[in-house]
Amino acid sequence: MTLLAAPAQPAEVDGVRVRVDSPVSGDVVRGRTNVAALRGVATAGSRPSRFDVMLVIDVSGSTQYPSGIDVDNDGEIGEQRQPLVRGLPSIRNSDPDDSILAAEVAAAKSLLVGLDPVRVHVGVVSFSGEIDPVTGRRRSPTQVDAFLEQALTGDFGRVAQALEALQLRGPSGGTNMEAGLKLAVRELSGATGTQSNPSPGAKRVILFLTDGVPSLPFGRGNKQDEGDTAAVLDAARLAKVAAAMVNVYGLGPNAISYPVAAEQMAAISGGLYTPVRRPGDIVSMLSGVSFANIDDVVAVNLTTRDMSGPADILVNPDGSFEGFVPVRPGTNRIRVSALASDGSRGSTEFDIVFKHQDLTDAELQAELERVRERNRDIQLLMERKRQEAFRQGERERQLEIEVEDQGGEEP
Repeated sequence: MTLLAAPAQPAEVDGVRVRVDSPVSGDVVRGRTNVAALRGVATAGSRPSRFDVMLVIDVSGSTQYPSGIDVDNDGEIGEQRQPLVRGLPSIRNSDPDDSILAAEVAAAKSLLVGLDPVRVHVGVVSFSGEIDPVTGRRRSPTQVDAFLEQALTGDFGRVAQALEALQLRGPSGGTNMEAGLKLAVRELSGATGTQSNPSPGAKRVILFLTDGVPSLPFGRGNKQDEGDTAAVLDAARLAKVAAAMVNVYGLGPNAISYPVAAEQMAAISGGLYTPVRRPGDIVSMLSGVSFANIDDVVAVNLTTRDMSGPADILVNPDGSFEGFVPVRPGTNRIRVSALASDGSRGSTEFDIVFKHQDLTDAELQAELERVRERNRDIQLLMERKRQEAFRQGERERQLEIEVEDQGGEEP
């Protein structure tokens, strides 16, 4: 497979850069309450401010099982039921719209909400693999096991439609992770014959969602063979050559015990592996992913010494942010600071003039609803971060137990 070289990165000074798009310095801001709305972008280090993101979705047969949450919000949570009469097939999911696949699609659609279509282009790849019911192996050695559902685009409406069509087709077949990863790498690289047009200088990101282990292209389609794992790792090395970072999300109760291929796929490419024990949790978790390595943004009013609270500013995956800062009538000096994943910080300062303005009841109600909606989004993000901190603590605790059991010390 011929790949284009990794995109050239612009020569930039290392550190965290913060740009406030609204309000700009000198603006007169009017409002009924003593807060001013902020909107801007934070970027870390020499990382670009443009992103090409490929969503890679597992549509294998096992994704028909329940996700553990009410994905379709119909008041019922799909569950697996055993047959009442011996010999009858079991009900794999009492509500197919609550399946793992449905959760993957809902997560991908929720991710789109926080992205800037000018700076971020998104594509969709699906993967599975047809299995011969007689031999248990691939139906054909030349079959296609991964499909480009949507080429890279800033039209998120088209991306959402592609995701919905993917869900309507439903789950089937085995799990050919290699095919899904290779196709995503090709599209991000703009290799010959691809449909995507990568953005010059954009950071390449693959978000890889799967509920199992690779069972294809080698051997029987219902189990993992050494060749299946080796194929995935070879594909991950291609991703590294193409400067495509692979973040893998393992869905299901065995997400911590099974992920040899998934963990190594992420590690080789410079990405992260995240286990998601209850598959449905991927819906809230994916919306909190950061492409820009920006963990938090805080606004301080240097004039009043007041600062934004933990639920006042929402940071989107691409580093863009929106929220509020406390103000008082008159001139206010504002500092907006961003914290990067590596602990580095950056900030910018500007002046605004705030004046009180009465709002109509309808305008006030609309403003309150907007604040409530933003707070719900931030609470979901905070919950995801609490879950990640808990999982990290559990992994460290398990490592300590293993070291104690072995009677030695951690190297």
